Amino acid sequence: MNLTVDLNADLGEGAGHDDELFELISSANIATGFHAGDADTMHAAVSIAKAHGVAVGAHPSFFDRENFGRKELEIPDQEVFDAVAYQLGIFQAIASALDVQPNHVKPHGALYNMAVRDDRLADAIARAIASVDPKLILFAPDNSQLARAGEAHGLQLAREIFADRNYLNDGWLVPRTRPDALLGDPKEGAQRVLRMLREGKVQSVEGRDVDVRGETICVHGDTPGAVEFARELRMQLEHEGVRITAPQSSL
Repeated sequence: MNLTVDLNADLGEGAGHDDELFELISSANIATGFHAGDADTMHAAVSIAKAHGVAVGAHPSFFDRENFGRKELEIPDQEVFDAVAYQLGIFQAIASALDVQPNHVKPHGALYNMAVRDDRLADAIARAIASVDPKLILFAPDNSQLARAGEAHGLQLAREIFADRNYLNDGWLVPRTRPDALLGDPKEGAQRVLRMLREGKVQSVEGRDVDVRGETICVHGDTPGAVEFARELRMQLEHEGVRITAPQSSL
């Protein structure tokens, strides 16, 4: 298989095994303080990423540490713009102090999930990214409001698929409130990702084939067994000749 793909994980969230994941991924989405992390954890994560040659990106969230940023909140668009711009600014400053150039942005949790379907929220996020650094790559699902907003504001996209989450018939993820939200078997996850890359298809929990497009693959760093999942996924991808590398900005 002559393919190149990115392997990303959400890190700096206190899961306790970031060091092991940094050895397996090509991009790290680092918590920027609103759902998890602080200046010290951002500094540590960027330092480790630099040592491993892993690209770094901001992982901004709603200001909701109590719910780990996974509760949907009704917040005015301007407040979302300000919150994202604020988090990106902090992350940029810490990375710059370590002589590291941030490569991408991936919204976290409920902010990401809501922006997939809410055009106004998606626009606020994309505008914030473009205002801070238009060269940053936006991680977003294909054919989502978030992807369309990114394109409208001139951002480069890396379309994201998920290795450790199950899908619905509409092409989006099974909500975490359901018991079937997560895919726990790393071998099954690896085979499913290979099919997504080869055929652009994934089977939903209802049994229907859904169209997907992926340029970056997510493994959640706080998922039980995340290290084993990422290790199996990388091994299977490389066995099939897939080259794993971070996306490069063309802007």
